[in-house]
Amino acid sequence: MTAQTGAGRLANVRKIAVLRPNAVGDFVFALPALHALQRAYPDAELVLLGLPWHAEFLRERPGPVDRVVVVPPLAGVGLAPDADDGPARRSFVEEMRAEGFDIACQMYGGGRYSNPLLAAFGARLTVGGRADGAPPLDRWLPYMEPANRRLALLEVAALAGAGQVSLEQELTPTAADRQAAAAVLSRVRTPAANGAGPAAPGSAAASSGGPLVLLQPGASDPRRCWPAASFAAVGDALAATGARIAVNGSEAEAPLVRRVVRAMQAPAIDLSGKLDLGGLCGLIERAACVVSNDTGPLHLALAIGTPCVGIFWLTNLIDGAPLRPSLLRAALSLRQDCPVCGLPNLRQRCSHAASFVADVPVEQVIRMAQEVLGSVAAR
Repeated sequence: MTAQTGAGRLANVRKIAVLRPNAVGDFVFALPALHALQRAYPDAELVLLGLPWHAEFLRERPGPVDRVVVVPPLAGVGLAPDADDGPARRSFVEEMRAEGFDIACQMYGGGRYSNPLLAAFGARLTVGGRADGAPPLDRWLPYMEPANRRLALLEVAALAGAGQVSLEQELTPTAADRQAAAAVLSRVRTPAANGAGPAAPGSAAASSGGPLVLLQPGASDPRRCWPAASFAAVGDALAATGARIAVNGSEAEAPLVRRVVRAMQAPAIDLSGKLDLGGLCGLIERAACVVSNDTGPLHLALAIGTPCVGIFWLTNLIDGAPLRPSLLRAALSLRQDCPVCGLPNLRQRCSHAASFVADVPVEQVIRMAQEVLGSVAAR
């Protein structure tokens, strides 16, 4: 399989499509590539082919994306590969052909299903990754796993003539994000130490002037979840140095967030279900440090520029490492075999949902977070 890298930039580019309909962390991984495309073609409209959450989150948000088109669930792109998507596919392809894209970039995996979809749009130039057996595009590179996703997607952007970029901030919180975060912090009640009851907003427990540390104990994949008791121990250790502790999660993760808060001896703010994605960005911007599993909010924090301690399982760090390594202290589990059945999970996944990162030492994460807070205080 020989890559077809082609030549440089196209002339007279008015509209660029980027196919990337996936989750928060995956969107963040694509941000450097999106910035690179925007800088290479500053007069072109950059259209992200994404999901409904992209349309909501990116509406009126500064950044490289000008517009979002929602991709319907299609076979191999949101649905099982053998799903019957005939009418939806025909309608969507017709809509994309009518857009008149000059460049279409496939940034959705190895291309077995996404490359034929992209090619049907009729763009002047198609570029993207290509796994073994996937159809080729006009310009393509081999799709490799594991690989740093940010760098891999920058390579895809380079196929379209985009150069490398150096970014101080990949994602910018808006005034609305900041207002949402401030409003939530003004409303929340912080439990007093040892569960002695909530402290009212404005009390010493709720409005301490110490640095804000955000704990993020959830993740979509349970294998990437560090134990709640470990997060609680980190929260207590940092609170003892004067930090304010907030524990974040979605509404569905509220029981997990409560387990962390209740396990702590020090006061902590329960933010479960209280922030939308924009408000979370506003809160992350206020934080001195984020301590998190390998999940979307961790990668949002790295894109915003907030220092982080990330708890990673083996190859996930290769995939998710930021372009600014100074922002991330990574606590890494080298476990390969399932703690339940003993089967290796590097190339395949067993059916068990046990944590693969539970063996990351609490003392290591505490030390890393204290180093972050120390460096922030020294600035």
